[in-house]
Amino acid sequence: MAKKDKHVSETPATAWLRERGIVFSEHVYEYVEHGGTAESARKLGVDEHAVVKTLVMQDEKREPLIVLMHGDKQVSTKNLARAIGAKSVEPCTPEVAQRHSGYQVGGTSPFGTRKAMPVFVEETVLALPRICINGGRRGYLVGIEPAVLTQALGAKPVSCAL
Repeated sequence: MAKKDKHVSETPATAWLRERGIVFSEHVYEYVEHGGTAESARKLGVDEHAVVKTLVMQDEKREPLIVLMHGDKQVSTKNLARAIGAKSVEPCTPEVAQRHSGYQVGGTSPFGTRKAMPVFVEETVLALPRICINGGRRGYLVGIEPAVLTQALGAKPVSCAL
């Protein structure tokens, strides 16, 4: 990595990507509390549809799972539950999400999580040429090929966008 990028220190997510030889670009922006993907997309000059959010959710047995969704879309928990064979799915509280992922909410990455969890990706994300996804810290996204999500991460495609 070039010296000029040294201000972005390694995260569990970037270590995970590097260990697997996955090429990624780094995108740093000033984090705004509750700004979400609209804010990061605006600051980075990218389409919010290509900014993928990492959501930690749980099923009716309180088993955690990760859902990767377009920044400008919401998750239909009803459609997600149906797609994964669960009775119900709901978002985890920020404290529970942090405990499962090891990341602070707003900086959650699907890569290098503390606990191994099943990962589901909105299938239309996979049709994009390139995506930006959290790199394991607030104000830090990595740009990757969407195929990384299924090939390296093992994310299962589902249709659950609203």
